[in-house]
Amino acid sequence: MLGQAYSLLGFQIVEGVVGAGHPIKPSHSAVFAQIKPEGSRLTELAAGANITPQSMVEIVDELEALGYVTRRPDPKDRRAKLITLTVRGQAAVAAGESTITGIEEDIVEILGTEGAAQLRAMLIKILSAPPTRDR
Repeated sequence: MLGQAYSLLGFQIVEGVVGAGHPIKPSHSAVFAQIKPEGSRLTELAAGANITPQSMVEIVDELEALGYVTRRPDPKDRRAKLITLTVRGQAAVAAGESTITGIEEDIVEILGTEGAAQLRAMLIKILSAPPTRDR
């Protein structure tokens, strides 16, 4: 059931961003969902998405070609690059956040205010719990 919910939410978020005029793919969420405002290193993005750096390079290359991110030198380490959002990338993230807000409003409509609050509390508990097995 969690897999179905995960797939549905991911699809709805991407659909909302695409509907706002941003031709992104689900794989691009690996960057948009975790990039820091000041930028992130590619290795950090790969680790956070649980994918190889080589796979993340492909995603970042696609987003750079579409004008959503740019690479710039990391001021803390001249050998490293920071991946940063462009204005267009910031607009795509804002569209994703707006879509998520709409989904949360739909959940309140379906479950009611109390049910949505309970769901939120349960999700927070699940997400903050230490892993119980190898994942």
